[in-house]
Amino acid sequence: MAAPGRQLCGAAALLLLLCLPLRARADEHEHTYQDKEEVVLWMNTVGPYHNRQETYKYFSLPFCVGSKKSISHYHETLGEALQGVELEFSGLDIKFKDDVMQTTYCEIDLDKGRRDAFVYAIKNHYWYQMYIDDLPIWGIVGEADENGEDYYLWTYKKLEIGYNGNRIVDVNLTSEGKVKLVPNTKIQMSYSVKWKKSDVKFEDRFDKYLDPSFFQHRIHWFSIFNSFMMVIFLVGLVSMILMRTLRKDYARYSKEEEMDDMDRDLGDEYGWKQVHGDVFRPSSHPLIFSSLIGSGCQIFAVSLIVIVVAMIEDLYTERGSMLSTAIFVYAATSPVNGYFGGSLYARQGAMVCGTAFFINFIAIYYHASRAIPFGTMVAVCCICFFVILPLNLVGTILGRNLSGQPNFPCRVNAVPRPIPEKKWFMEPAVIVCLGGILPFGSIFIEMYFIFTSFWAYKIYYVYGFMMLVLVILCIVTVCVTIVCTYFLLNAEDYRWQWTSFLSAASTAIYVYMYSFYYYFFKTKMYGLFQTSFYFGYMAVFSTALGIMCGAIGYMGTSAFVRKIYTNVKID
Repeated sequence: MAAPGRQLCGAAALLLLLCLPLRARADEHEHTYQDKEEVVLWMNTVGPYHNRQETYKYFSLPFCVGSKKSISHYHETLGEALQGVELEFSGLDIKFKDDVMQTTYCEIDLDKGRRDAFVYAIKNHYWYQMYIDDLPIWGIVGEADENGEDYYLWTYKKLEIGYNGNRIVDVNLTSEGKVKLVPNTKIQMSYSVKWKKSDVKFEDRFDKYLDPSFFQHRIHWFSIFNSFMMVIFLVGLVSMILMRTLRKDYARYSKEEEMDDMDRDLGDEYGWKQVHGDVFRPSSHPLIFSSLIGSGCQIFAVSLIVIVVAMIEDLYTERGSMLSTAIFVYAATSPVNGYFGGSLYARQGAMVCGTAFFINFIAIYYHASRAIPFGTMVAVCCICFFVILPLNLVGTILGRNLSGQPNFPCRVNAVPRPIPEKKWFMEPAVIVCLGGILPFGSIFIEMYFIFTSFWAYKIYYVYGFMMLVLVILCIVTVCVTIVCTYFLLNAEDYRWQWTSFLSAASTAIYVYMYSFYYYFFKTKMYGLFQTSFYFGYMAVFSTALGIMCGAIGYMGTSAFVRKIYTNVKID
């Protein structure tokens, strides 16, 4: 075990080295200022309002830059790069507590090409995003008249900044100076800054961006309560049915033990006991199956840890912090994958990488800010090859040495038992299709809030709700797969491993179907880029959710199967 130990230490050291520069750069700002100290206005992205993910560099539109050319600091994390954050210096000279009257900072020479670019942006309701001290600011590019014939550009950025002590706690933007777009004219861009003392605490400065009336609506509370009641009912129902049924089964099997051989041969033998010699037979395609189980356990561990961290820390206050945290936790929990799944780690990532590269190719074609830079791709690949794979190997070795020996309560027959014919609704394919309905029903309301926070302009912050929904999903999934497996075994079909996994994983099918409904009826997205981005990443999300649910269902069902066959006397 010395070699795995050295690998673990080396991988952990490399992960620490990869993450330290990101963390140090992310903490470059202390969010404290001295009087007259420089305050940077970052220009981030611009894009159509209805397509949140279709964003471009701010200066991809023919805006002009302020006169100030140098800045004293800049930072970008891995999460920011993956989310398409494109911070560019505005060139505006802003100093802490130093008011600026309306000042012209640059001039746009509006030729026909530049006018056409602005007109296109106004027609498509382009908005832009800026940052001051990590506080986001949004503005609209311009507007059209009622007839849609004339187009106007907002040329005056009126900034009002609130401060509490030596910290910035509030920023507001008012767009004024509407100027008609006429070819071959010059448009002057101006700004002003007004500093105001504020009573808002620094810790509460992001509260204005949250929407309690949306996330803490009565419907949200009612959906949680409804799901919780469904869990109580389902657990009670499953317990009552299985306990009563299993008690009768145990009594019948005990009575059969008292019969002589002739009576037992003439008796009508049926039920789950009859497949005791095959129920612990390895599943078909064991390498792929173990890989999926390991991946599902890791995804569950990542989800649980990230939600707990988000409940403790306000990750939404830092750009890209949620994604950076998820990447770090995913890399750090790689031994979980190896421990539970064994080998073939590399196979589970093929679909995700293929989808990401396809969407990234479209983003590059559109020159969108969502295109992942080459350096970022190299960094992610380095994390995968030099951190995740070694840690996964360590977990595989530990899993094989600590829990790799078979300890089944029943012997496995050398020759597989023939599977008898059964009714159509007891077929594994039917069970798989129906198995995901109840788990999806317990989470679909929460899916609406999660989708809205990601695909619309809401900041998700009620991670306590998300934790409750995750717990409810786990309980419902385990209960449903146990019931499905019991009926399958009672029909003397011992192919329960894949059935338990797929019946729970089918939740992903219903989530992906719901994403179609959400796209067509709850959003106004359009265009190839946004559509590809939406359905591509929804496929990745649904697949990850399905693998996680499948692993949870299998683990719970495996414990149930071991338990019932341990309590039965087998000759």
